[in-house]
Amino acid sequence: MVRPPRLMDEVRGRLRLKHYSLRTEKAYLYWIRRYIHANGKTHPRLLGGVHVERFLTRLAVQERVAASTQNQALAALLFLYREVLGIDLPWMENVVRAKQPRRLPVVLNKAEVVALLRGMTGREWLMASLLYGSGLRLMECVRLRIKDIDLARGELTVRNGKGGKDRKTVLPATLREHVARHIADAKASHQRDLEAGFGKVALPHALARKYPNAAQELGWQYVFFATRRSIDPLDGGEKRHHIDEKVLQRAVRAAALHIGLTKPVSPHTLRHCFATHLLEAGYDIRTVQELLGHKDVTTTQIYTHVLNRGAGGVLSPLDR
Repeated sequence: MVRPPRLMDEVRGRLRLKHYSLRTEKAYLYWIRRYIHANGKTHPRLLGGVHVERFLTRLAVQERVAASTQNQALAALLFLYREVLGIDLPWMENVVRAKQPRRLPVVLNKAEVVALLRGMTGREWLMASLLYGSGLRLMECVRLRIKDIDLARGELTVRNGKGGKDRKTVLPATLREHVARHIADAKASHQRDLEAGFGKVALPHALARKYPNAAQELGWQYVFFATRRSIDPLDGGEKRHHIDEKVLQRAVRAAALHIGLTKPVSPHTLRHCFATHLLEAGYDIRTVQELLGHKDVTTTQIYTHVLNRGAGGVLSPLDR
């Protein structure tokens, strides 16, 4: 007798059918499990909008989670009901919403950026330099593939960025030689993998079925490749993945502590610095918007509030 699939297997299968990322898959499964356990392990089909409201309200009131965290939990539960169980929940008007604070980004001045980068070496230095020099997000840098770097034109192509969008951004001339050397290292590593009978890399969506040999092509290999091969959780094959993003996060934090920075610094801070320093240099905000990949220029406008001109560009009366 064939057993019906378990709920979590159904959710996982539906997520992969709709090409959700592995990170989103893990997050959605986590929130669905928490929701089920919060309701005494009752099957979600026997629950409804009232239970979802109660769960989300508890996250905001008792656990005081961030608004983005509560929204992610809501998205996971809506996916469960609509896409897996085929139930359309009523709009939940009684949910207590976690407050979304309006925060200004942390931005380093140019001297601080120089000091931070000088405190790093090797691969981590190159990745941090790309975050600042090209305005990349952390995962956009980690997931760079060799084929998406144009050394001759000085361009990077960001594939499937935030919102599933592609964009082009600048590759700093001062980094081209360093990037070329790192690509050569990736090529040598890939050749060793091929000689050992491996050499495959994970491909987006259904490309592996459409182009069976693409996974072993050099262009698809990650620029910042992992030092060891690992098992792909999607198909069980042994492949060369990109490095863990935590490697760069730890390196940036360590460098910031080493040079005595008191500002909270993360890899994303360097992207903020890229935008702010371009605006300070007089570049048009629409150009900066395109390089950052923002959907709306109002998102980019937040950097005008942290330009190196004091609060709002006002000259203090004491300085007069």
